[in-house]
Amino acid sequence: MKVAVFGRFYNKTTTSSVETLFNYLIKKHADAYIETEFYNLIKEQAPNKNYSSFKTFDTLNKSFDLLVSVGGDGTILRAITFVKDIDIPIIGINTGRLGFLATIQVDQIEQAFEDIINGKYKISERSLLSVETVPENKDIKALNFALNEIAVSRKNTTSMITVETYLNGEYLTSYWSDGLIISSPTGSTGYSLSCGGPVITPDANNFVLTPIAPHNLGTRPLVIPDSTEIHLKVTGREEQHLVSLDSRIATLDNGTLIKIKKAPFKIKMLDLLNESFLDTLRKKLLWGEDKRN
Repeated sequence: MKVAVFGRFYNKTTTSSVETLFNYLIKKHADAYIETEFYNLIKEQAPNKNYSSFKTFDTLNKSFDLLVSVGGDGTILRAITFVKDIDIPIIGINTGRLGFLATIQVDQIEQAFEDIINGKYKISERSLLSVETVPENKDIKALNFALNEIAVSRKNTTSMITVETYLNGEYLTSYWSDGLIISSPTGSTGYSLSCGGPVITPDANNFVLTPIAPHNLGTRPLVIPDSTEIHLKVTGREEQHLVSLDSRIATLDNGTLIKIKKAPFKIKMLDLLNESFLDTLRKKLLWGEDKRN
């Protein structure tokens, strides 16, 4: 098995997971590669650890069987920038807090990878959002997709912005707010949820428009088909605003046309057979928990 390993931090919350994973891969004689910056970070923080049998990578290709993300959900969002459209399944070891995407706990690493080797898993395909702007923005063009959400928000001001919104060429409304989130089903449990958006199952063919602190008090989150093309234009007191693609941020001039639609590829998440989205809802969001019962 050819395995790529990606992480962003090597500290007291990740050390145990990294060592357990690496020792397991060595024991199984896996063809293992560590992302170069992560490898250098480990060498810097733990110079006494010898992982010289591991190779490093800066980019991935279709020869890899699996990408392992060590961290929280934010680390997985970064990991997809390596996978892009080459169909490598991703699985996450959770060293973060919530862990909606990164589902393997530290004490489950060896058993989880035994199950993976034995084929005891399923693949969950996740839709992504893509974005282009007129005029073109080079920062967005380089990595123009997001797994969780694309959001527009104010910059350098406490004043609200106005987000003029069209769906398939038809005017919807102008959101007077701190911003607007366009979320995929995967991202419905993230930023959108914290702003009052609905939870959507990962296999649903929908996107969600969720305003951020809207002053139009009648405005509510809107669920739309993922075949919809969304056009946005922002106006406000400042001359610029922000656009975020998951955790990546770009600055745009007001009046820029932002075109958002479903990306032409999907990301494959590897799920163990004892995990499910509904089970995760109960465990992570404590659905159904009531101290009275």
